[in-house]
Amino acid sequence: MQLSKILAGKGTHVITIHPAATVFGLASVLTENHIGAAVVSDDDQRVLGVASERDVAHALARQRDVYDLRVSAVMSTPATVLTAHHTVEEAMEVMTLQRIRHIPIVDADDALIGIVSIGDLVKWRLDQLEADRSALVDYITRGG
Repeated sequence: MQLSKILAGKGTHVITIHPAATVFGLASVLTENHIGAAVVSDDDQRVLGVASERDVAHALARQRDVYDLRVSAVMSTPATVLTAHHTVEEAMEVMTLQRIRHIPIVDADDALIGIVSIGDLVKWRLDQLEADRSALVDYITRGG
């Protein structure tokens, strides 16, 4: 299944943060929106990077006071991006190999159109497994 179907189900709204924002601002955005990462963009279209809880933790490990650091100093860049035409399986492979949990989705012009998280992909996989289980139960109980 293509990522476009995941986006169709969850929506295409993406929380972005400006690279000049502070880490304190990033932490506030992540907390207020109950998310683990925000796409770093200066125009809500161009993906400059991804800033996650993990990036904040890494910054804290390097220095004590990170609140006033700019997001551009802690974000993961370059961001790995995919298009809506990539498959869920491809996204899972990329996330596993790169040990990342969020992938911005861009269009043919590299404009931001959505984001998928590992949670979105796990939910899709669990739904798929449940559908398969139901089909098998139906096949067995109805005699094929």
